[in-house]
Amino acid sequence: METLDFDIIIIGAGISGINTAYRIQTECPQHTYTILEQKEELGGTWSLFKYPGIRSDSDLYTFGFEWNRWDKPEAIAEAGLILKYLKSSAEKYGIDRRIQYGKTVVAADWETRDKVWSLRVQDKDADGESVMRCKFVVFATGYYDYNTPLNAQIPGLGNFKGRLVHPQFWPNDLELQDKKVVIIGSGATAITLLPSISKQASETVLLQRSPSYVLSQPQRGKLGGFLRAVLPASWASLLMRWKFILMPWILLQYCRIFPRRSRDMLRSLSARLLPPRISIDPHFSPRYNPFDQRLCLCPDGDFYAAFHAPGTSIVTGEIQEVEGSAIKLKNVEESLQADVIISATGLRLNVAGGVKISVDQVALDIPSKRVWKGTLIEDLPNASLVIGYTTASWTLGADCAAKVTTRVLNRMHRKGFASVTARVPKGLKMEEVPIINLSSTYVVKAIDRLPRAGSTGPWQPRVSYFKDYWRSQYGSIQTGLEYD
Repeated sequence: METLDFDIIIIGAGISGINTAYRIQTECPQHTYTILEQKEELGGTWSLFKYPGIRSDSDLYTFGFEWNRWDKPEAIAEAGLILKYLKSSAEKYGIDRRIQYGKTVVAADWETRDKVWSLRVQDKDADGESVMRCKFVVFATGYYDYNTPLNAQIPGLGNFKGRLVHPQFWPNDLELQDKKVVIIGSGATAITLLPSISKQASETVLLQRSPSYVLSQPQRGKLGGFLRAVLPASWASLLMRWKFILMPWILLQYCRIFPRRSRDMLRSLSARLLPPRISIDPHFSPRYNPFDQRLCLCPDGDFYAAFHAPGTSIVTGEIQEVEGSAIKLKNVEESLQADVIISATGLRLNVAGGVKISVDQVALDIPSKRVWKGTLIEDLPNASLVIGYTTASWTLGADCAAKVTTRVLNRMHRKGFASVTARVPKGLKMEEVPIINLSSTYVVKAIDRLPRAGSTGPWQPRVSYFKDYWRSQYGSIQTGLEYD
């Protein structure tokens, strides 16, 4: 057998990859590892996206690392602060020295005979491809396609006479002064963009097919200031982290148990922050229950404050077509005029960073597979997939995946096993359920490209941090797994 390059290769140096690296080097010090990152900078989303006002849509106390807690007063932070935090965390624990930049993994093949992975890697600074070999692969590549945006299917959009912009690839030369801008979308990106764009453009319209729930989140709560004043910084950050773990969980349970009351509550909170000229119906009355799609946050109500400017408005309706510089809506005579259209209609979901995965040169049909504890893909040896939460901070779920991975690795090391594979027992009857349980359009469009979860046992999707935390720390790592 050829010499291994590393015991473990982590693909992706975003927040999931950095967190997994920390867990591996602290919990599995017997293993060597490296991180392969296709860009020239760590940070994932926070390095890629450059659109105005980009910030987190989760609080940083739970979005940040458990092992290097967020200690700033801001609960929701802009991308620059988040990227600085990620870099300092990686540097503090020597993770940055394990990252190889400009390395794109295009294919990964498991060789059953030798029980190793062969990864085909494109090097940005070299011609052709090289091969790297390892015992275990961690796909910490996030959940969307970094290279291809989700293009909105709007008739005539390609013939728009103005400038069409996708937030994923924001142009540096875009000037919005004295421009009429239409933002298409109602999710986190659109809600983040509106306050910044409305300050630059002469007219800004948020055009949505259907509305979302948007909750105002204080940037600096009184509790945080009090705790930082009377407690050591480490204690204050720990208590703030647990506050932001508990409060969203309580809100989620309330919304699940009392969907009608929660709808009325969120509508009422929106109405208090809007100017009288903008009505709740239909612009802030979603057709779905809270948390059927992700609940969006806005710091200090900045999203609602934008509508108090006379040049900012909202339109709810379906687009019929784009003609010239006009956006025609169904069942509406008047068209919207635009110099710039920003298509903020979601992301193109992608599993494992688009890496072509195979076992003994036979492609693995990932959409037909189920995922064990939200981490190991059925019939795929020695590989874990890092997926976070959609109803809570991503990192909480990603850390559960990392902890499960290290426990499995340590059992393999103790028992002398060379491989581990998730297997659904023959004869086990269970329903297939989505691994991401959201009804958002961009999620529904990608459902056929994603692996599945099951309705029972370790095949259930990851939905509750408290349950998943216990399972990641103490749950069985034998049921549903085949060690060899």
